[in-house]
Amino acid sequence: MTPLPDPVPGAPVHLVVMGVSGCGKSTIARALHERLGWEYAEGDSYHPQANIDKMAGGRPLVDEDRWPWLRILADWTAERDARGEPTILACSALRRAYREMLREGGAGTYFVHMHGDKGLLLERMESREHFMPPTLLESQLDTLEMLAPDERGIVVDIANPVERAVRMVMAQLDLDLTG
Repeated sequence: MTPLPDPVPGAPVHLVVMGVSGCGKSTIARALHERLGWEYAEGDSYHPQANIDKMAGGRPLVDEDRWPWLRILADWTAERDARGEPTILACSALRRAYREMLREGGAGTYFVHMHGDKGLLLERMESREHFMPPTLLESQLDTLEMLAPDERGIVVDIANPVERAVRMVMAQLDLDLTG
């Protein structure tokens, strides 16, 4: 993975906390939002109802389902990028092509890939209420493409406590850790 600094001097940073369902991306994104005060969006809340119904029914999304949703998220980021505002987005971003679309939102886009043990993922999915049933985890793992060495990002083990994961991200971004 390629670390920061920004590829464009002065470009706002846009964190995309990514990974399969149950990895803790929303939890980590919210914790980063609380720590940094940057605007936060939960990607799931931008899914059209048809996508939610499909997943809730145990059917995995396909690219045709995801493209319009990803465009909305990239546009959300681009609006804030144009105003010079940094952002935090929780979004699965499972494939490189999806991440490329999200990067269109701003030159300072940086991925935080929450990744880890399948057993822990299943345990988390089974202990929460969410439209994504645990039966879809395997399809997400099959779709997942790990960050490539030329993609700007960091991989964080999901077994880390929330505060440690946040500190790891902030250290990677060279942000003030005292606040």
